[in-house]
Amino acid sequence: MYRLFYDNLVVRVDAERAHRFGILAFRWGGWAFRLGRALRVIPRPASGVSAMGIDFPGRVGLAAGMDKNAEAVVGLAAAGFAFVEVGTITAQGQPGNERPRSWRELDVHGLRNRMGFNNEGADAVASRLAGLRGTRRGRDVVLGVNIGKTKVTPPEQAADDYAYSARTLAPFADYLVVNVSSPNTPGLRDLQSTEALRPILTAVRQAADEAVRRHVPLLVKIAPDLADEDVDAVADLAVELRLDGIIATNTTIAHDRGPGGLSGPPVRRRAVEVVTRLRARAGDGLTIIGVGGIETEADARALLDAGATLLQTYTGFVYLGPGWVARLNRDLAA
Repeated sequence: MYRLFYDNLVVRVDAERAHRFGILAFRWGGWAFRLGRALRVIPRPASGVSAMGIDFPGRVGLAAGMDKNAEAVVGLAAAGFAFVEVGTITAQGQPGNERPRSWRELDVHGLRNRMGFNNEGADAVASRLAGLRGTRRGRDVVLGVNIGKTKVTPPEQAADDYAYSARTLAPFADYLVVNVSSPNTPGLRDLQSTEALRPILTAVRQAADEAVRRHVPLLVKIAPDLADEDVDAVADLAVELRLDGIIATNTTIAHDRGPGGLSGPPVRRRAVEVVTRLRARAGDGLTIIGVGGIETEADARALLDAGATLLQTYTGFVYLGPGWVARLNRDLAA
């Protein structure tokens, strides 16, 4: 049913506008998904997994990029995501890049974007999350918060920029993610070098620890386009700094389809390679969240077999629709 809806109606709407409609649907339509669970139309979680000191109700969560401003967290969780990662959020609100900046790549079931971290900023999102966490349903969601660098902040001030977001948002997060891997903010991927990354992660860890009296797990998100030796260097740095995990991977710029990063099945093979390399390098103590091109249970199991602890999806959810993630979590548990 959803495929007919998507192929005959959704694809006729501008990709960014359709994305906005989707967020509003999950923001106001969470009751429909809760009803679907009560009627067993949408499967309930079958079993959970413990990682980073957090009990996740399933393996598969929502990757950052969909709910940038934490508007639809409860509705998305009701649709079947075991955890929801919001953002990317920057210290200052910003409009992002000029439009058009979002495209569907239908022939490969991919999405391409050059959004540029459009979001309301850390203070505005923190205010919304305070309201969310003040409700029972909001507290029940396992929530990740993904933070990035404000575009106008020079690279030499990046650590302070990330630290401000961490300090502001950590009180509401089950885990924090430092995003240095989006291709759509000039110079951001240069921060993946260990020399640039070390002070950022150190500053974020300190800011989060000062903001809350509990350990907020900290992860870093990396690009699929990193060379193997750079993947090894990030793994070594994560172990050195005692990070809780790494998310692999973000979108790729290794394509010829136009500007922006490409997600979905074109990233799948490299995501498996990066997860395999990270697990071999970092050992068993690090949580690895695998993301990239998941459309089937076999795709998900390939990342788990490579060493991923948890999984995330975004593009597959867009193409396969509500209910798919709940079924995937059920099937992986079985």
